[in-house]
Amino acid sequence: MQPYFIPYAGYFRLLAATDVFVIYDCVQFSRRGWLHRNKMHSAAGNLEWMTLPLKKAPQDILIKDLEFRDSARRELLAEARKFPALSKIVADDRGEIASLLFDMTVSPVDYIVRLLRWAAVRLDIPWTVLRSSTLDIDPAKRGEARILAIAAELNATTYLNAPGGVELYDRDNFRDNGIELRFLDTYAGPKQSILERLLTEDPASIRAEIYSQLD
Repeated sequence: MQPYFIPYAGYFRLLAATDVFVIYDCVQFSRRGWLHRNKMHSAAGNLEWMTLPLKKAPQDILIKDLEFRDSARRELLAEARKFPALSKIVADDRGEIASLLFDMTVSPVDYIVRLLRWAAVRLDIPWTVLRSSTLDIDPAKRGEARILAIAAELNATTYLNAPGGVELYDRDNFRDNGIELRFLDTYAGPKQSILERLLTEDPASIRAEIYSQLD
């Protein structure tokens, strides 16, 4: 799965349900996706975007090669002030989550994965993670063929994906390659960022919600 910036709770079902979670960072960055942005409640009570300040890059840039703008920390601090859940973090940036959220000295992928790990620890969800860019996969393989190559590299017998992947992959093709293809059901819980929820709700309750909606 691509690494998403402070995603909704349903994303973490993949960590909870798999033996190995692969951060899919060796593919093209989609500017319309959720990698660099997510939604939280504004002061008006509406779900609004919080977006990471990325440097301009070629259309075909890979996720692993993204960079932050030089002014990224300042920009993100200013944007965070729109969201009541982050008000205490903005006011006192010495806490653990503030140091993670506003430290933009690492690459965007390192930054996003670091926040994912923070959330997983808070939720008491196993963290057995590797990045696809560390595997020896033929760059020419794209789409389903690339997923199959990653699965083969890890000797996988099952590939579990989010419900949005149903239209992307062919069960028969996976079966012919010795891999069972499975999908999670659509998540029934709240859709706002896990960061907002962890700052305003009991992590144990969110964890119970996540585990109640595994396949």
